[in-house]
Amino acid sequence: MNQRILFAALTVGVGLASCSSHYVVTDVSRTRILIDQSYDARPDEAAAKFLEPYKAQVDSEMSPVVGHTARYLKKYRPESPLSNLLADIMVWAARDFNEHPVIGIYNMGGIRASLPAGQVTVGDVLDVAPFENKISFLTLSGTHLLQLFREIASVGGEAVSHGVQLVITRDGKLVSARLNGKEIDPQASYRLVTIDYLAQGNDKLEAFKLKTDYVNPKAKENDARFIITNYFRAMEKQGVVVDAKVEGRIVVE
Repeated sequence: MNQRILFAALTVGVGLASCSSHYVVTDVSRTRILIDQSYDARPDEAAAKFLEPYKAQVDSEMSPVVGHTARYLKKYRPESPLSNLLADIMVWAARDFNEHPVIGIYNMGGIRASLPAGQVTVGDVLDVAPFENKISFLTLSGTHLLQLFREIASVGGEAVSHGVQLVITRDGKLVSARLNGKEIDPQASYRLVTIDYLAQGNDKLEAFKLKTDYVNPKAKENDARFIITNYFRAMEKQGVVVDAKVEGRIVVE
């Protein structure tokens, strides 16, 4: 059994009572069945044989190593090594689109797994970024950027790129916001890179709806997972072991 994903199956029992010409639900019960490695003790040989050619194909696509990490990288709020890395990768990728964003934003909810220490495979990246979210570029005024930072504070933190310094309270209020050591100028314009899901104003980041100069490349290779994979391959080619750490981008006072 592929241990990347552990499924929780749900069995539902429904009680029905006949009422003349139709049925009426009288009760509903449910039981959670955890599907884990315990089922590997007694494998179904026929099923395994049926799946074997498909498993071989999936393994051939998912197993290639694309890079290496210095440590186990995971996500957590308000700031984490993995969330920092992904926000920085978005900024790194911008050069391929002739863009020069000063801020990268990635959502914690979109980070669906951790990265292992050591070898990182195509499958590992797919686990982290399984959705077809595409890189996007947009401009916010300083006023709207501050609104975005307030919204980030309200959910306890999101992935922000290097140079962003937010101080937030435990109850989700923004205390201060700086970029590369400078206060946010309400009258200035700031170029951002993110994913299209957030650019649409999802995950309670509604300030993105106020964007201008929106660029949203539609090609499949612009999916976040491919961009992350390209980053690891580029670092591997340079002999760089990828690392990331918490550095005070979002501080809870």
